[in-house]
Amino acid sequence: MPRTAIHRALPALLALAAPLPAQAQHLTAAMAAPITSIDPHFYNAAPNNGLALHVYERLVERTPTAELTPGLAASWTPIGETMWELKLRPNATWHDGTPVTPDDVAFTFARIPNVPNSPGGFAGMIRAISRVEAIDATTLRIHTARPTPNLPIDMVSIHIVSRKHGEGAATEDYNSGRAAIGSGPFRLTRFANGDRTELTRYEGWAKEKPAWERVTFRFIPNPGARVAALLAGDVDMIDVPPAADIPRLKSDPKLSVVSIQGLRTIYIGLHRNRATPEPFVTDNAGKPFDKSPFEDVRVRRALSIAINRQAIADRVMSGTADPTGQWLPPGTYSYAPNVKVPPYAPDEARKLLAEAGYPQGFKLTLHTPNDRYPNDSQTTQAVAQMWTRIGVQTTVEALPWNGFSARSARQEFSAALGGWGSNTAEAGYLLVNIIGTFDPKAGRGASNQRRYSNPAMDTLTDRALSTFNPAERERLLIQAVEMATNDVAIIPLHQLINFWATRKSITYTPRMDERTVAMNARPAR
Repeated sequence: MPRTAIHRALPALLALAAPLPAQAQHLTAAMAAPITSIDPHFYNAAPNNGLALHVYERLVERTPTAELTPGLAASWTPIGETMWELKLRPNATWHDGTPVTPDDVAFTFARIPNVPNSPGGFAGMIRAISRVEAIDATTLRIHTARPTPNLPIDMVSIHIVSRKHGEGAATEDYNSGRAAIGSGPFRLTRFANGDRTELTRYEGWAKEKPAWERVTFRFIPNPGARVAALLAGDVDMIDVPPAADIPRLKSDPKLSVVSIQGLRTIYIGLHRNRATPEPFVTDNAGKPFDKSPFEDVRVRRALSIAINRQAIADRVMSGTADPTGQWLPPGTYSYAPNVKVPPYAPDEARKLLAEAGYPQGFKLTLHTPNDRYPNDSQTTQAVAQMWTRIGVQTTVEALPWNGFSARSARQEFSAALGGWGSNTAEAGYLLVNIIGTFDPKAGRGASNQRRYSNPAMDTLTDRALSTFNPAERERLLIQAVEMATNDVAIIPLHQLINFWATRKSITYTPRMDERTVAMNARPAR
């Protein structure tokens, strides 16, 4: 469980007991990043996961401030160190009215590692599970191959699907709506990839019903266009308002702006352990290297300290991000207090390059999405300019998210900007999925697209995540964070502060996990 998170702004909590308006309500939200699939196991990406919260449920949920709370499971109890007993809500039903059962949970766990063409799935969260045992219609026991104290936290990432509707179904069947029969508060009405997703409230939902009868998520990647749609009244709320517009939006009496410290870190990943020469790294004459410069930790350190993170936070992000040297914000469980923001030291960076055998530097192409994270391509351009100043002549290739993510999943890039939201609010989520050695059989490295590998860190991570004592587990996780930092497993840049802008008639509770969730929006009193 995370310690109390540090909030940038503490909005008034929603009046959850307020009665719903008598008339039907329709919420329209504009999203900066696209929802690429309705299949909740296809791609571990925040927009997809946010949409899945509406249609499906997780055994364990998180509050907007990242605290664990009951979901499909009303309770979870460890039975020894390798077994957990969970009690499902007896009134949980699928959208066709049939009850959710332990067998659906078992089907979900079996499906997750076997989703074809997944660019980055969820196997890391179930890798310790050996079997699911149904005790009765609403009780199940999850057996694990080793002690797994983080199992409730891992379950926060897993959306449960119906065996009846999912058996034999492909991702396309979920996208078409045929298999997208969840147990969540909304039914899927329409998914138009690259345009919008439409939902209708599920009246059989046994928990508190959302305020909205219908919800539309529109994909508007251009920041100015999102703001224009809000100002024109075409949408009720937007996520990721452009940093430069936030003061103007705050001053508009017709609008509200809310924010909270996020759990997403923006970082640079450098490809490692490629059997062939790196495709986008050459000497100054354009000749590929037999051995990539990125294999030398001195080069990785040089590239890290050549970046002026504070300047990027101030000038590119306009104060909507905090410079960082790790992937969790202060105050969260397993934040490493001794890992500081790397100093901006271009002269030292040049010395490290020379020591590594690159006194004249080299050339590289740095890839980035241009419509996924706030100011993603602008951040990448700034990094490229800083690297060029130390002799690493860097060009930038910016791509739309759909094309970028597909190529990144195929390991086509030598160096690329990435983002990872640690929605478990602890260090293990990134250690397993982003920098854990790629090993599908072990359920490790599902999103490790740069193929970093450090077996000693894998061992330390496994030891930490098998330790039931919270203080000892945190000590080991912090040790793993420090190990990753010393080896420059990734180059963290900054942690995002999450912003939303709404019409004044809408109240929204901001979420640390950056999800735009209709259930957290209500008509203002």
